[in-house]
Amino acid sequence: MIESLKVHMNRLNQERNIRIYLPKKYNEEDKRYEVLYMHDGQNVFQSTDAIGGVSLEVENYLDENEIELIVVAIDQNRQERVNEYCPWVNGEYSREIFGLTESTGGSGKEYVDFVVNDLKPLIDKKYRTKKDSTSIAGISLGGLISTYAACCYPQVFKKVAVLSSAFYRNQEQIEKLLEETDLSCVKGFYIDCGTAEAKKEIKISEAFINSNERIYHILNKKHQNVIFETCQDAEHNYTEFKKRVPKLISFIID
Repeated sequence: MIESLKVHMNRLNQERNIRIYLPKKYNEEDKRYEVLYMHDGQNVFQSTDAIGGVSLEVENYLDENEIELIVVAIDQNRQERVNEYCPWVNGEYSREIFGLTESTGGSGKEYVDFVVNDLKPLIDKKYRTKKDSTSIAGISLGGLISTYAACCYPQVFKKVAVLSSAFYRNQEQIEKLLEETDLSCVKGFYIDCGTAEAKKEIKISEAFINSNERIYHILNKKHQNVIFETCQDAEHNYTEFKKRVPKLISFIID
């Protein structure tokens, strides 16, 4: 079952649609549930709502497997997505390796602060949540902002799962933050990356994997529960991302 809320984002001065998945027996049982926050909300639950026409179909997967988890999906602002999902303006790595020349990004802190300080208290008040069992997950830039969120609020997000993360946008900055942050409160990290993220542009695909591997190696030195997987021939699209939903959910609820 999906419910929707309109929530004002004070820090970004805009309204945002929030989609909430409730387990099949939510209204039949008086119990509390773990919560997973996800970005790009239009593409989380149903393909009829998805930008590009293909979603992760998380609602179907959770229903079919009767998984007891509340999922809070935050719709993206299509015009501001890069700014909101990048904590910093593009770094040197993104310019040298990927040829990015525009100066975008920098609103990630405000976005994450909204999730933790405004949205989470609202969800915890409205629904039967386990307040101390909160995780976060994202894809591409959603992976970058999820990792940043865990660094800023390691006491809040117990597990972090990221698919095909576009760390390269803020490579130097996120690496430095990970090195400096005490992540002992976080229970685990799941990271994956396709071997053909940029299709036939082999050098870009290799750079994408290298970007993710660098993050993995930093985390692996600091934490006992870090999983990194490469997905053979997987490109950067929702048809491929959807295949990895079972792994993502299994990691979160394990």
